[in-house]
Amino acid sequence: FRCYCCCCCYSCYIAQRCILLFPPQANADDRPGFHVVLGNEACDVDSMVSALAYAYFLSKTVGGDMLALPLLNIRQSELVLRSDNVFLLRQSGVSTDLLLFRDQLDLRALQRAGRLRLTLVDHNVLPSADSDLEGAVVEVIDHHFLEREPSSSCPVTVETVGSCATLVTERIVQKAPEILDQQLAQLLYATILLDCVNMAPAAGKVTPKDSQCAAQLEQRFPGLPPRGALFQSLQNAKFDVSGLSTEQMLLKDMKSVSGELKLAVSVIYITLEEFLQRSELEAELSSFCQRLGLDLLIAMTISFSDSKEPFRQLAVYSHSALYRQEVSQHLEQACNPALNLCPISSPHPHITAYHQGNTLASRKKLLPIVKDFLRERSGDCCRGNQEEAGLEEDSQVPPTPMNSLVEGCPLDAGPPSISALALEEKISKMADREEEGGGAH
Repeated sequence: FRCYCCCCCYSCYIAQRCILLFPPQANADDRPGFHVVLGNEACDVDSMVSALAYAYFLSKTVGGDMLALPLLNIRQSELVLRSDNVFLLRQSGVSTDLLLFRDQLDLRALQRAGRLRLTLVDHNVLPSADSDLEGAVVEVIDHHFLEREPSSSCPVTVETVGSCATLVTERIVQKAPEILDQQLAQLLYATILLDCVNMAPAAGKVTPKDSQCAAQLEQRFPGLPPRGALFQSLQNAKFDVSGLSTEQMLLKDMKSVSGELKLAVSVIYITLEEFLQRSELEAELSSFCQRLGLDLLIAMTISFSDSKEPFRQLAVYSHSALYRQEVSQHLEQACNPALNLCPISSPHPHITAYHQGNTLASRKKLLPIVKDFLRERSGDCCRGNQEEAGLEEDSQVPPTPMNSLVEGCPLDAGPPSISALALEEKISKMADREEEGGGAH
C-alpha cells in the first residue's frame, strides 16, 4: 500500500480503507468482510468523529480479515449541511474526499453475503428503517438513554457522559494509547469540547469523565488549540450558512408535520431581511415546496444583536393565500406560549413576515402550535395523542443536529454503490495532493 496523503497516520488509514473497499479483480470468495462503525442518522460532529476514531482503533487492535470501516450515516450530498463537521475535518487535515457515506455502500448486500459486522456509536438502537440490519450488530458504544435489550452476543457500553467521543477516547487510552496522534487527538478533543459546551459546568453537559479525557488529551498533545478558541470556532461554523443555496439553508435544520396539510418549519441562521433579499426567493420556495409536497413553509430565523443577544423572526410562505392567512392568524393568537409577533414589511406577495418578541420560543415550542393549527383545521379537537389526531412528523431527509438555540439543548433511492471509476477518482485526487505537497510521508 502506497500512502497518498500528506498526513502519515489517520488520514492514511482512511485512504487505505477506500482502496481496499473493492479490490480490483478479486474473486467473490476472496473479498474481505467489513466491520462497519456507524453513527446515528443526524451525523453530528460526535457521531462522525466517534465512527472515524473507533474504526481506526479497531483497525489497529483487532486481527483477522475484516476491514474496519467508518461509515457516515448520511448521503454524501448532505455533508455540506453540517458546516461544523466540514470545518472540523478541514481544520484537522482530513479530506472529505476520503470519507464514505451511506449512499456509497450497500449494507444489506454485505449482510446477505455474510460480510458485515456493525458497531453502533452515538446511538444504541437502529431506526425502524434499518431494523433488518440488527443481526449484524456486534457492539454498541453510546451516551444516550439505553433502549437496547441486553444480549450476550453484543457488548454494550452506555454511559450518560457529555459526548460519545469521551467513551471512544477512554477506550483508546486504555487499550491502545500508541495509536493516538495529533490529528486524531484534535478530532476527539474538539468533539468533547463542543458536546460539553466548552466544559462549562453551568451548561449541565460535562461529567467528570469528559473532563478527565479532555485533560488527558491536553497533557499528551500540548499543541492542541486552546479550549476557548477551538470551541468558539466550532460554534461559529455551526451557524455559517455562507455558500449554501436556499434549499440547503431550508434543509439544514427542518422538521415537517403532516395532517390535512403538510407543513415544515425550517430554522435559518441569518436575519429575515437577508433571507428575503435572496435572488429569486419566491421561485425557489415554490420549487422547494413542490418537490417536498409542502402546503406551507415557516422559516424561523435566528441571528444576534450587537450585544450578542439572540433574536428571532418568522416568515410564512404558501402559494395559497387562504392557508397563509389561516396559519398566520393562528400564530398571532397563540398563547401557549405567546410568540408576541409583530408584522414587518415583506417584499414578496406570498410571504408574511414577523418579528418574534418572545425570543425564548424556539422551534421546539413552535411545533406544538403548528400541530394545534392542523388539528383545528381538520375539525379534530383532540389535544392529546398525536396519532389520534391524525398527525405525524416526517422527514424526507435524515435529521440534522440541533443547536441549543433551536431545540433547547446543545446538541434509501435504490441500492447504493461506489463504482470503480469513483474509487479511481478518489485515489487520483489523493495522488495529486501528494505531488502538490512534495511527496508522501
